[in-house]
Amino acid sequence: MTGEFVAAIDQGTTSSRCIVFDRAGAVVSVAQREHRQHFPQPGWVEHDAEEIWANVQQVVREALAAAGIGPDGLAAVGITNQRETTVVWDRATGRPVANAIVWQDTRTGPLLRELAEAYDEERLRARTGLTLATYFAGPKLRWLLDHVDGLRERAERGEVLFGTIDSWLIWKLTGRHVTDVTNASRTMLMDLETLDWDPELLDAMRVPAAMLPEIRCSAEVYGTADGVLAGVPVASALGDQQAALFGQTCFQPGEAKCTYGTGSFLLLNTGASPVTSRHGLLTTVAYRIAGQPAVYALEGAIAVTGSLVQWLRDNLGLISTAPQIEELARTVDDNGGCYVVPAFSGLFAPYWRSDARGVIAGLTGYITKGHLARAVLEASGWQTREVIDAMNADSDVTLHRLRVDGGMTANALLMQFLADVLDVPVVRPRITETTSLGAAYAAGLAVGFWPDLTTLREHWRADAQWTPQMDPALRDRELRNWRKAVQRTLDWVE
Repeated sequence: MTGEFVAAIDQGTTSSRCIVFDRAGAVVSVAQREHRQHFPQPGWVEHDAEEIWANVQQVVREALAAAGIGPDGLAAVGITNQRETTVVWDRATGRPVANAIVWQDTRTGPLLRELAEAYDEERLRARTGLTLATYFAGPKLRWLLDHVDGLRERAERGEVLFGTIDSWLIWKLTGRHVTDVTNASRTMLMDLETLDWDPELLDAMRVPAAMLPEIRCSAEVYGTADGVLAGVPVASALGDQQAALFGQTCFQPGEAKCTYGTGSFLLLNTGASPVTSRHGLLTTVAYRIAGQPAVYALEGAIAVTGSLVQWLRDNLGLISTAPQIEELARTVDDNGGCYVVPAFSGLFAPYWRSDARGVIAGLTGYITKGHLARAVLEASGWQTREVIDAMNADSDVTLHRLRVDGGMTANALLMQFLADVLDVPVVRPRITETTSLGAAYAAGLAVGFWPDLTTLREHWRADAQWTPQMDPALRDRELRNWRKAVQRTLDWVE
């Protein structure tokens, strides 16, 4: 093995990044580039996969240049990606047949009713760990097959390929058509027990098997890259939230993390057996290292957290930069009785209501933009609290602390509010780029750059911790008010 560094390609909902790490897991260099968001109709969200690929190549070049190395300085590269976002491309030309349908997109709502009739939802949950929701990749793929002229016939002939963003990037880098178990578990097409595509589900979804990638482990060498990373082993793929769990070194059952980005995602390691949720959570594959059994997780997915701050900035113009929300929120002592429930694309965990739409509740003449800013931040805290309550109800392990990461963790007011409403300590690691770090760790393990999980655990260091300070009576009263506001969002879309 050559190379003294490992790189991670972090392909997210709003941008693509490349981060180079050293043996201590420290960041050596970072490059980032945003891509466009396409909204062709209300509820539709698309990305240009070719633009994403061009940006990935650019950030790789920039990160390597900033680190002062070429591809030969890397022992491996790992990939982490926005999950569920669905790409179909031509096998011969490598060109997408349409824009990628993004995980936030809700166009498949009507299709879900048809799927519910074709395949019992409880049986689907037991088989896949997922609920019938617009979130997942399988229905998005079905929509493309139904609406792009001639696509189904081409798919049946094997002329086009399907993948989530990890598959798209691995294909562009190596020419191999593969995915990993974490991304496959988000399609609604994989059996959680067999870790393979399920023929019954493919039939129910009317998806031709010929277009599906091979399902592989999260940490293993898939192939050797060409082009901008010529000669470098592509050695890991993890959905972004599983990568963050891995980067936070939550390797033991009962350990949990929450990533605060565009949305927020709380994952609890449940060990070698999947735990079926009865309280609105998802069961998903946490990771699988080559030669070892899969590790599973319970997940609470929150659609809108960081993007709510962006909405306050871009749509309402109340702040000019995202970090300014903390300063604005600190101009008041509380929310003034105002609550923002950001059901922009329905509600995810634990409700799973695609008919919901966002509300601002409790408005009076007293409310200022400071109260509104505070309510926007508090929405992330209350949504996390509802997920934690569901997690505690589903699992035998009560959460005693929460590891957090993502851009919103720089907001100390939000972190303190989280500790207050969860009534547990909230801990931020020294390296907050845990999604990229998880992909790098998995790739490094696959090529022997790091020997084992124990070595990775030794790298983890806390940077800051917040402990609960809120009066319990106030917490309970505010939670009741939040839940009343949530009820106002329901049954909006007929």
